[in-house]
Amino acid sequence: MTYQETINWMFSQLPMYQRKGKTAFKADLSNILNLTEHLGHPERQIRMIHVGGTNGKGSTSHMITSVLQEAGYKVGLYTSPHLKNYTERIKINGEEIERDFVVDFISQNKPFLEANSLSFFEMTVGLAFSYFKEKEVDFAVIEVGLGGRLDSTNVIEPEISVITNIGKDHVQFLGDTLPLIAGEKAGIIKENTPVVIGEYQEEVFSVFEEKAKEVSADLHLAEREVQGGYTTDLLGSYQQKNMKTAVRAIQVLRDKEVISISEEQLKCGLQHVVQNTGLKGRWQILQESSPKIICDTAHNKEGLFYTLKQLSEEPYENLHIVLGFVNDKSVEEVLALFPKDANYYFCRPDIPRGLDVEILVEKAANAGIEGTAFNSVTEAKEAAISNAKEKDVIYIGGSTFVVAEVI
Repeated sequence: MTYQETINWMFSQLPMYQRKGKTAFKADLSNILNLTEHLGHPERQIRMIHVGGTNGKGSTSHMITSVLQEAGYKVGLYTSPHLKNYTERIKINGEEIERDFVVDFISQNKPFLEANSLSFFEMTVGLAFSYFKEKEVDFAVIEVGLGGRLDSTNVIEPEISVITNIGKDHVQFLGDTLPLIAGEKAGIIKENTPVVIGEYQEEVFSVFEEKAKEVSADLHLAEREVQGGYTTDLLGSYQQKNMKTAVRAIQVLRDKEVISISEEQLKCGLQHVVQNTGLKGRWQILQESSPKIICDTAHNKEGLFYTLKQLSEEPYENLHIVLGFVNDKSVEEVLALFPKDANYYFCRPDIPRGLDVEILVEKAANAGIEGTAFNSVTEAKEAAISNAKEKDVIYIGGSTFVVAEVI
């Protein structure tokens, strides 16, 4: 098969969560355990860092990766979903996995993948483990896909576990209260393995304390344990929380003598995240002026709270918002955060899970927000650009998939 045929085949196996939603979710780890055994357990031959949480786990993963790269380590990075190209999910020192490796992996393992009904996500995790092992990385930073306890990445024995924060997202899988969601996220805390919690949240912190005590894991709270003096090239005020989380993870690894890294390398790594890792979509400025255009992948209540707070601090004459969502989000909760006095351009991201634009218009009207519906993200963006004046600001977001279409 060609690369494109290979990717098409992967996408067509079992429904992928990012595109289809709940029907792709599996309630156990049997498939990935079978796959890693079939592959000779590559995950056992790599030193790994596991990063979960509701918001900020992608940015935190990229920060940790960048710092390790600055210290001279060869670092694998596994994240999801991708914005434009599948190969974005698997990188080593900022370079995406070779397409030939993807094709060869699927070709060699296709009978097993088909016979065991492996999902898109499961086979991608197995591919990442195999790639990192073959390329002999020093470390691999592994971002949790969904939840923690039952996520396909949760077959690793990491050097450290990291949980950024807890918010109400994916409630149909993880539970409809913060403690229930925290319990699922806490599933990545491993025996005798340190864990860093990014933010103190009174409603859920005891969940992490109990889990850490149960498995004799040293627990660290980044929010309280990291002092000032650090800055990052990632824009967005919310990145300050992610930065503290990444810094504490690096400090713990350094204290354990798992890594050797200077304070200067730590600070340089935080300053070169985009350059070192190629991270996109986090308060990314697509155009600096005339008008200024900003996009951000924040897509739930907690994440959008900070993003929209920063947006409110931007200087502009008029604000234009290009907005689309997927259909399994609590859109009503999210819409309540958006300003009423902006110009809205509603759209549907081009995936099966995309929320129909007519439904979005209706829900927005119920929230006191008026706007115009467009047939696509591109049409909505072009209309915003056409209407915006020199000193206006255009914000594009609501979904990772909306941002993917404009980058």
